[in-house]
Amino acid sequence: MNRLGFANRFCYQLRVSLPAVVRIFATTQERDYDAPWRSCTPSTSTGSGVVIAPGRVLTAAHVVANTTFLQVQKVSEPDKLVARVAAVCHDCDLALLEVSDPRLMDGLTPAELGELPDRRERVSVIGYPVGGEEISITEGVVSRIEIQHYSHSQRNLLAITVDAAINSGNSGGPVYRDGKVIGIAFQTHRDGENIGDVVPTTFIHRFLKAVAQKTSADVPSLGIRTQNLENPQLRRHIGLSERESGVLVTAVRYEGSCEDVLQPGDALLEVDGMPVANNGTVNYLGKYRTRFDVGIGERYLGDTVRLKVLRNGQRIELSAQLAREPYLVLRDQYDRAPRYFVFAGFVFQVLTRDYLKTWDEWWNRAPTEFLMHYHLGSRSPDRREVVLLSQVLADEINVGYAHLYSESITSVNGHRPRDFDEFIEHFERALESGSLTLRTSHHGLIVLDADQARARNPEILARYDIPVDRSFDLRRDESAS
Repeated sequence: MNRLGFANRFCYQLRVSLPAVVRIFATTQERDYDAPWRSCTPSTSTGSGVVIAPGRVLTAAHVVANTTFLQVQKVSEPDKLVARVAAVCHDCDLALLEVSDPRLMDGLTPAELGELPDRRERVSVIGYPVGGEEISITEGVVSRIEIQHYSHSQRNLLAITVDAAINSGNSGGPVYRDGKVIGIAFQTHRDGENIGDVVPTTFIHRFLKAVAQKTSADVPSLGIRTQNLENPQLRRHIGLSERESGVLVTAVRYEGSCEDVLQPGDALLEVDGMPVANNGTVNYLGKYRTRFDVGIGERYLGDTVRLKVLRNGQRIELSAQLAREPYLVLRDQYDRAPRYFVFAGFVFQVLTRDYLKTWDEWWNRAPTEFLMHYHLGSRSPDRREVVLLSQVLADEINVGYAHLYSESITSVNGHRPRDFDEFIEHFERALESGSLTLRTSHHGLIVLDADQARARNPEILARYDIPVDRSFDLRRDESAS
């Protein structure tokens, strides 16, 4: 195409796309995981979005995460219109907003969704980056279409990488090709200049279908760990022929999709008919080489995936029902309050990535035990969550125990809790017995007289301005206080 042809196409694209692009104003309020009974100070931020249907705005999930109030503003319009979150999928960083004010659609044609582009195709990123009030348009080309790390959810999913600037405020804005939206801008690469990632329409169509069917849009996972089979001796050792390739299954996660289906030592040869290469990739759609689990991102919870494996010299066909990734340590939690329990000045929580982030540069400074759980820990029948003692609020009842904070709880009166709910059950049962004994991961020992501790609890809560002793999900008519 000559320059004039491209210019005419680009001008047409602008006429079609600009009115549909909106600016989003968000008031957010995150939770304080150092003091999980309270919220942080509200803050404001802006992002971008695109109208895809009457009263419906598509944007990135991180633009509207933890929001308390939302507004949208059309191009060159001074008035802001109130919006609300209609649906969200934090896994693939997408959200759908609803605007009931009919003025949103005045003079506006909803944007059309296009298909996955090819590499080297030209695209335009449209949005409202910080530093100005007017809409911004940056151009670039598609450089990659492969699995990328989504910083919002910590998931590795398919993304379009473009060499166009995606700055703060651009997030949630549409990326156009030939007048149609081919993705939503969601993150930039810090180690590169003018390199950004885009949520592809593959996920947008999937998300909107889940919304229409009122089913979960969460992205499933195979729930396995693997090792590439690029070493020829290793391939021969497990029995692969010269013409075969795959990856070695090294672990199968408890409560994951492949529990009781795959086994450590299996060689995974195919996923849904796609041959797996020795470097852990597949030829996706016949033209994109990327990670072997790329197709799982298109599926829904409960779907069945077909697997071909080599096990003990036998090549067998298996199927697995897809489930969520069974994390031992939950990744970032949005739009929900942390779970906590306070008794006798001891503050108990569940170990999550949000709690780890209470340390500056947490990946270096958080307790080694917690980082090991985060990076290498797996669920098991004996442990589904890590229960921790996050701090000790000083009082006469807990004198001498102040050093035991930031440790996990290994037992309550001799019982090891599988998760936070079971911890609460063991804890309250111990209080009924009259004596409470806790052991921590660093061999700490806490012994409390139940009646004395219960008597001190109201005063401790009042002193530290804690309105209730536990998070809402744990409350009932009776409490330990």
